[in-house]
Amino acid sequence: MVLNYIWIGFFLIAFIVALGRLLIDKDVAVFTEIIDASFASAKSGFEISIGLTGILTLWLGLMKIGEKGGLIQAFAHLASPVFSKLFPEIPRNHPVTGSIFMNISANLLGLDNAATPMGLKTMQQLQELNTQKDKASNAMIMFLCINASGLTIIPITILMYRAQLGAANPSDIFLPVLLATFISTIVAILGVCYKQRINIFQRDLLLFFGIMGLFIGGLIWLFHIIEQEKVSLYSTLTANIILFTVICGFIISGARKRINVYETFIEGAKEGFKTAITIIPYLVAILVGIGVFRASGAMDFIIEGVRSGISFVGLDTKFVEALPTMLMKPLSGSGARGMMIDAMNTYGVDSFVGRLACIAQGSTDTTFYVVALYYGSVAIRNTRYTIQISLLADLVSAIASILLAYMFFS
Repeated sequence: MVLNYIWIGFFLIAFIVALGRLLIDKDVAVFTEIIDASFASAKSGFEISIGLTGILTLWLGLMKIGEKGGLIQAFAHLASPVFSKLFPEIPRNHPVTGSIFMNISANLLGLDNAATPMGLKTMQQLQELNTQKDKASNAMIMFLCINASGLTIIPITILMYRAQLGAANPSDIFLPVLLATFISTIVAILGVCYKQRINIFQRDLLLFFGIMGLFIGGLIWLFHIIEQEKVSLYSTLTANIILFTVICGFIISGARKRINVYETFIEGAKEGFKTAITIIPYLVAILVGIGVFRASGAMDFIIEGVRSGISFVGLDTKFVEALPTMLMKPLSGSGARGMMIDAMNTYGVDSFVGRLACIAQGSTDTTFYVVALYYGSVAIRNTRYTIQISLLADLVSAIASILLAYMFFS
């Protein structure tokens, strides 16, 4: 229902802003731009879905081998002490716990191409446990909010963009990005725990958060002793080694169980193809709404309003130039990436605005894309409070990004 109101709001706001541009600014091209954007967004949604087809068939085929080979169950057993607390509705050691573990691990390593198929597989398994097929379950909401918060250990893609654009030290945004995304994820988890009345002071959860804190502290220390220009290289190499090890582990586990690995892969791959086709309407719908909203000029209108408000109260406004990236991030991953690159090109890759845009880009994931993709794959229409908590995490991460940018680079 919330997604329905938001989608309608995109079009209504776009119409009002476009009409104002036509009547006040005599901008006769605005409605042409909106229609062009709607067609382009529909094409983009279809192309994204088709592009996911190969990746989904690969990974869901491998996941099927992992299931029958017992490796997913092993991951489920490993993650059970923590996940049984965060996802109390899931039966202990259920295979979906292993899928959640795989998805979150892939996200932590910045492996989007692996994380998305694993996430879609997780949604299918959660839907099997769901008693109300058109309404998001508590476990689905927790899983979606964690994904939308975008916790990533090393933002490989952002480091690569900064290196390509000639940053003096491409990895200097690593620490503020890590802190911002960690804050975003904590807010998302705490928000869901509050709504679902999950006691966060349980021993296993406190131990988990403590280990995460120590782990992040260890990464920060490691970052200081590695030569900065080699950070991106080591990050990419480590992530890919882990990924290929997992692939080989799936195949070996299947061979040990004496299953027909090839036929099992084909069985899972067919599921991937069906899933890719299923998500097309949902992606097209949300991307068209976002495209229309952008093309109308509503985003620029909001940014100028914020700038005026900040100036009126006498605060520093230099962070406002990075707002397009922050505001676009929940709506469109590619749009936010484009805004980030534009900020670095316009103000300088090592400027305050350029660095802030990078921190904002890496601090969270694309809420509306994640919701449309994951819920659309299992035909969930009632998302309950998923979007509200995800947007709260986005807001907190945006504020944290601004404060961290001032702390590190002002």
